[in-house]
Amino acid sequence: MTAVPDCRSSRDKGNPLVLASTPSADHLRLLVKVARMYHERGMRQPEIAAQLSMSQPRVSRLLKEAVDRDVVRTVVISPDGVHSELEDALVEQYGLRDAVVVDTDGAGTAVIPALAAATATYLDATLKGGDVIGISSWSATLLESVNVMSAKTTPVAEEIVQIVGGSGSPEVQLHATRLTSRLAELTGARPVFAPSAALVGSRELRDLLWQEPAVAAVVKAWSRLTMALVGIGTLDPSPLLRRSGNAIAPEDQRQLEALGAVGDVCTRYFDAEGRPVNADFDARIIGISPEQLRQVDRRIGVAGGEEKIAAIRGAALGGWINVLITDVEVARALVSRG
Repeated sequence: MTAVPDCRSSRDKGNPLVLASTPSADHLRLLVKVARMYHERGMRQPEIAAQLSMSQPRVSRLLKEAVDRDVVRTVVISPDGVHSELEDALVEQYGLRDAVVVDTDGAGTAVIPALAAATATYLDATLKGGDVIGISSWSATLLESVNVMSAKTTPVAEEIVQIVGGSGSPEVQLHATRLTSRLAELTGARPVFAPSAALVGSRELRDLLWQEPAVAAVVKAWSRLTMALVGIGTLDPSPLLRRSGNAIAPEDQRQLEALGAVGDVCTRYFDAEGRPVNADFDARIIGISPEQLRQVDRRIGVAGGEEKIAAIRGAALGGWINVLITDVEVARALVSRG
């Protein structure tokens, strides 16, 4: 009888209960036969048992042994458009909880449809019920995400809460309101609106608004958040934010540049390493604080486009987000930069 080398896989070596002895050549031939019938020919276990005149439990044991002895090896091949390795690399390099990488049809605003579809799919798969979701008000990508989401048949969230001022110019006010109300409708949740602009005229006005019952109720809701859904901005305001009247003034933008800011989440700016940048206008913001945001268990950032690479990297490094949904070009740049 010809001796056969020890074929145990690394996970089973040293475990005599899994593989107690070196199999004979005849036994190995049987393992291969059963494995090919099952995996290559698509035969069911009862069919294999009948054809080989053995019991189904024995077929099951042989199939398991074929895996244990590396006769059968599972190989996952990602189809085109699926970037699992990039997602894993992002998670590892930036300490993320999860990452979703999608193909897009172009740059700039052309990335929005793909990011929106991926966000809708991600939420559909991960919302299980009971969440209190905070959402930033002025993101065109998030607005498109709720436009393509499907309604749930049973409630999967308790509240949808604006985490930055949701009032703006009448021209675009509907966007912020629709984003919150539509997501609440789709998830069976109660909407909680922030009845204020994101950036007010003075610190004194901010302090007065903070005491208003409607605003105070929103601020209190921030402590109940279990998930935050946010866009990631650059120093150059998005068209939607600019039209809303909540964009920072040119002199504030110049100060941010001098301080090394590269991007923001909910109008809270940070530098290339994700460290908060304390600008003069911080005291005029009606929005969740960096400390409150970081206490939220799941912080999902949705952003793409090469112009946002520095901002997305800073948001990930600084812990502003722990789930990233982005496009493949940005993902590759983030992985190469580390």
